[in-house]
Amino acid sequence: MVSETTIIVSIIGAVFASTGFWAFLTAMIQRRDRKESAEAQMLKGLGHDRICYLGSCYIQQGYITKDDYENLHDYLFVPYKKLGGNGTAEKIMKEVDKLPLREMEE
Repeated sequence: MVSETTIIVSIIGAVFASTGFWAFLTAMIQRRDRKESAEAQMLKGLGHDRICYLGSCYIQQGYITKDDYENLHDYLFVPYKKLGGNGTAEKIMKEVDKLPLREMEE
């Protein structure tokens, strides 16, 4: 007589050994990767836009405050670079780095 444990183990083994199961699992992983990739691309694009816009404003202004620099560099540029961003935003950030720091205007 075949025990229930043997039947359950056989069913689980058959599922893991099936090509369909692995195809399904692979499709789910690839779908998740594409979604993350699209999200990362969107974040990188938004970061690029914001860095370029704010950086240009500060360059035109001719100076930057410490708080504005911290927000631009630490909270936008550093994460942007970690996502693989470069190019125009990096050039603008280099120009912002040359600006004189001023105290907050009241």
